[in-house]
Amino acid sequence: MRRAKGMKFAERALRGLQSEGMGKGDFFKEKPGSWCRPLFLAIYVAVAVGIVFTGFFILSSFYSGVLSWSPSPHSIGSSAAPSATYKKPRINIWERDIWEAPPAGSKMPPLKSFRLSKELVKHRVKDNIIVVTFGNYGFMDFILNWVKHLTDLNVTNLLVGAMDVKLLEALYWKGVPVYDMGSQMIIADVGWGSAEFNKMGREKVLLINSFLPFGYELLVCDTDTVWLKNPFSYLARFPEADILSSTDSLVPTVTDDSLEDWELLVRGALNIGIFHWRPTNSTMKMAKKWKDLLLSDDKIWDQNGFNNLIYEVYGPSVEGNNGLVHAFDGKLKLGILPVSIFCSGHTYFVQALHEQLRLQPYSVHTSFELGGTPGKRHRLREALLFYDPPEYYNTPAGFLSFKPHIPKTLLMGGPHTLESHFSLVNYQIKQIRTALAIASILNRALVMPQLWCRFDSIWYGHPGVLPGTMTRQPFLCPLDHVFQIGYMISELPEDYFGPKIDFREYSFFDNPRVPNEVISSRLQVELCEEGSDTCSSPRVEVRRHNLRKLRLPKNSSEETIVQLLSPYSNTKVLEFSSMQNAFQGFSSQEKERKFRKRVQSYMGRWCCVENLTRGHIYYDMYWDEKPSWKPEPPKSKEEDHPPK
Repeated sequence: MRRAKGMKFAERALRGLQSEGMGKGDFFKEKPGSWCRPLFLAIYVAVAVGIVFTGFFILSSFYSGVLSWSPSPHSIGSSAAPSATYKKPRINIWERDIWEAPPAGSKMPPLKSFRLSKELVKHRVKDNIIVVTFGNYGFMDFILNWVKHLTDLNVTNLLVGAMDVKLLEALYWKGVPVYDMGSQMIIADVGWGSAEFNKMGREKVLLINSFLPFGYELLVCDTDTVWLKNPFSYLARFPEADILSSTDSLVPTVTDDSLEDWELLVRGALNIGIFHWRPTNSTMKMAKKWKDLLLSDDKIWDQNGFNNLIYEVYGPSVEGNNGLVHAFDGKLKLGILPVSIFCSGHTYFVQALHEQLRLQPYSVHTSFELGGTPGKRHRLREALLFYDPPEYYNTPAGFLSFKPHIPKTLLMGGPHTLESHFSLVNYQIKQIRTALAIASILNRALVMPQLWCRFDSIWYGHPGVLPGTMTRQPFLCPLDHVFQIGYMISELPEDYFGPKIDFREYSFFDNPRVPNEVISSRLQVELCEEGSDTCSSPRVEVRRHNLRKLRLPKNSSEETIVQLLSPYSNTKVLEFSSMQNAFQGFSSQEKERKFRKRVQSYMGRWCCVENLTRGHIYYDMYWDEKPSWKPEPPKSKEEDHPPK
């Protein structure tokens, strides 16, 4: 519209000039009494050029407004509906709102635009604080999850360091403020303790040394952390602190939200997954010495190096009742964040300290887990703390769930021993095995049940519950305590292991991101005794609240399951009343063999009996088929292997 008006205005002006002779080919001919024509020519040309440029300016303004219009997504993995209003184009890419994607059709700025500088950081700082994480493309979903939780808390003064160009580009196009760390890191997941993992740790030290001279307070977090509450008011309670650090200590020294008692904590337990730095002379001195130490020896783990320096001087308390302690050079003032509200993977997922002490946690760091990156992701999913793309919550093949049965005597009867722990877990494993088989036959994702344990599990010997911890017995244990989640999600060769079996966390149906079309599309499958009156008809019964029920004979064959349940492939959820004696077996030995290979690879191991070189015990998916099976550690190196 504006373009048309501008162009018509310019055309009318040009026609007016043409009526005076311009554009007719005779303007430069000498005419009587036309000595002033050069002056008028200059005026006319200036007016015409101005009109034309005005038209183009109106046109370009219009298109700039159109190109600056983009959706602001409020969920990860999906595009939000476009806004109905046009936005003024942002001059600086770091001034955009988070999740405000760049204009459609625009080009990405050159890589040098993303180099770290105070000018770049100042656009994201608020109240002199910047929150920073970093990673490579292999942790993209964790980074998006980290950003989403912070923006849900209205924390927008954040910045992500990209260790590879692929991550930088992906975050830029999603509207996440990102800068280039220039590290040329590999884009895959890096395992704990690997050379790449150690290199990533050194990047954190370099990051801190780069940020502190800017003069801003720095809250540094690992990508596998989740923020549950805005931490700034808590950090502000300790203005004298140079560094506030989280800790790996599993035993709380306080029962409220005060800092941990530094005199009661085990030395060397500081965790650098979450810590807050103020730009003081002491922290800059500490950061430089830490960097020099790590660069001098590539075998030093960054966290160990930090702890070693902090404890060069440790004590006395900083004057005043603030919980701070003199550390490092005797001038640096350190505070240790309470483990009950700045949680580790153990104090949150196993001990549930915040629940027992009636406190609201600020954060959870997925440390102290046994399943690598897949285990971290699954723990967050179990706690409803991970944002997956929409298709995760509505797979086309649908879902299968079941109600587990656990006798009270197995759960709580008698003393808590290694034998009673394995009896409890094995009883649950057998039901899960049957559910995996039926899910495989129907090509549905199995919603795992809650898993109960009597004994904790960690990578060193212990008496069943770690001494001093508040772990309850029995307790809901994370799936990685028993299963190898990495194997469960991996693409194992189907010609050897059979078809992949998809699965979901036990809390899946409690997740508000599961759409109503899934929740409302259910069929209850009730087991019955074959030949009984209740088992005589395969008809679906409609009960209260439009719940539908189908009876399935116990010990059904693969053919019976397919015959009775495949007609309901459009039903999103099949809810089994039980998995005990639900399945007789596969139709062929080949299918049975492949399924056994697959599910046996899913099993993890419990760890560890105290004072033994090989104190771990493997879980066995088919423990019930081995009459002599007992929960005993391997007696020799030759016996130390997963069950076959």
